[in-house]
Amino acid sequence: MSETEPSAAESTPTVTSYDDPDAPWNQDFSEADLANWNDGVIEEFRSNDGKVGGSYAGAELLLLTTTGAKSGKPRTVPLGVLRRDDTLYLSSFIENKYPAWYHNVTVNPQVTIELAGSTYRGTAHVLAGAEYDEFANWALTNNPFLADFQAKVELPIPLVVLTLDQPS
Repeated sequence: MSETEPSAAESTPTVTSYDDPDAPWNQDFSEADLANWNDGVIEEFRSNDGKVGGSYAGAELLLLTTTGAKSGKPRTVPLGVLRRDDTLYLSSFIENKYPAWYHNVTVNPQVTIELAGSTYRGTAHVLAGAEYDEFANWALTNNPFLADFQAKVELPIPLVVLTLDQPS
């Protein structure tokens, strides 16, 4: 990095709420940008042991590879790491539908997780019923972004807990 280039911390604005105009999910992108968005993030993640720049600089991400519910093909998506003590969980900020990865794990819960330079086989457990209610109450109390988002949408946030096997 040159002396004139801002560091990641200096160039990445601090996001304060779901509606924050600086949040990556509130930016305007072309359809072409969105269609290829994950490809660049995935490539950068794999090249840098799980670290990425741009809109996600400083964020802890994982790559989740699922089996397509309809296609049966592997599908990889970068997601923010969410934690409840030692439990990894996933959610989403898609307003009017659940994301494809969520539908995929409801059909085939066996997943691959890439996290901090290691790859794990694992299981995705979609929360439902009382288990969902308890976890959602905790998540919405402890994650202001999820709470802010949930207050603005009708669809309940998706919640999926990941269980990781030993790294491969």
